[in-house]
Amino acid sequence: MTRSTAEDVRARLVSTRRWVVKIGSALITGDGKGLDRERLGHWVDQIADLREAGCEVIVVSSGAVAEGMKRMGWARRPTSLHELQAAAAIGQMGLVQAWESCFQRRGLHTAQVLLTHDDLSDRRRYLNARSTLRALVGLGVVPVINENDAVANEELRFGDNDSLAALVANLVEADILLLLTDQQGLFDADPRRNAQAALVGHAEAGDPALDAMAGGGGLLGQGGMQTKVRAARLAARSGCATLIAHGRTERILQRLREGEVLGTLLTPSQEPDAARKRWLAGHLQARGRLVLDAGAVRVLRGSGSSLLAVGVQDVIGEFRRGELVACVAADGSEVARGLVNYSAAEARLIKGRASRDIESILGYVDEDELIHRDNLVLV
Repeated sequence: MTRSTAEDVRARLVSTRRWVVKIGSALITGDGKGLDRERLGHWVDQIADLREAGCEVIVVSSGAVAEGMKRMGWARRPTSLHELQAAAAIGQMGLVQAWESCFQRRGLHTAQVLLTHDDLSDRRRYLNARSTLRALVGLGVVPVINENDAVANEELRFGDNDSLAALVANLVEADILLLLTDQQGLFDADPRRNAQAALVGHAEAGDPALDAMAGGGGLLGQGGMQTKVRAARLAARSGCATLIAHGRTERILQRLREGEVLGTLLTPSQEPDAARKRWLAGHLQARGRLVLDAGAVRVLRGSGSSLLAVGVQDVIGEFRRGELVACVAADGSEVARGLVNYSAAEARLIKGRASRDIESILGYVDEDELIHRDNLVLV
């Protein structure tokens, strides 16, 4: 990509509205010595300033295991899963307290959100998590997310918070995934072995050449660049760009958002809407069908709006909240497909009814829409 194109992409960062910021263990624990509360306070000030500038921020925080080890007086990192889970559970108390006290100083509330891989692979729980995070951000609360190590088993563990942060970026449709690390970014060779190694300022996340740059068994790969490249590719599935930057750089968040060329920018090959909807259309199997009236078909095709229950004439098949359903016209032709906010049984009860009636019919309301436009793709 040309230099001018890279600069254009950097310049557009100032207009982004939602960031997921992941802070690595080496940074947040002072290279494993326990929580670096002074440094954490600096990041909180930057996040608070971003929020005041109109940017929503969701934090993915490492450091629970290291804080737990410090509290228990353990000199060496445990090797057994149950001891690691215990250390994480103990450390979460200090980690959350530290974030909360720093954000309170800036007059902001925080919320702890613990996730497992299963939460984001099950479509119903995926939508539940998405709705919760959207509600928190809408309330002006800063979510602080970590893996739920106390209950995640070896098969379900994310394994690294870079991957977790990327999945969260997909979940909330973030514009930017910022991975703060103790390195300047991704280099085209290991800078500790090659004095000619150059920082990669900008590349496409899907570029296969990044794998060699991230390192295999070398020091750079062990430093976590492989997981960061993998995370960038995960984030790119929903059109989210990824920045990899040194977390101790002065005012790093503001300087990146202002377009300063720092760290490594990895961009998706598609625009956000196209990437997300391609994922919806091609990676999930429809579990049922919603038969739409002519008005709903016209609205979906004409404006790409959300699907409301009032426009549904019939519900075919059995599906759960969060599963993919096909939206068809009266003649059976497929119009769209998307992730449904209500189960088949619930959809049958509210079909043809206005959104304002949902609560009186079901006794509760999860969403006003049967399928939100962000989770809907025309076919």
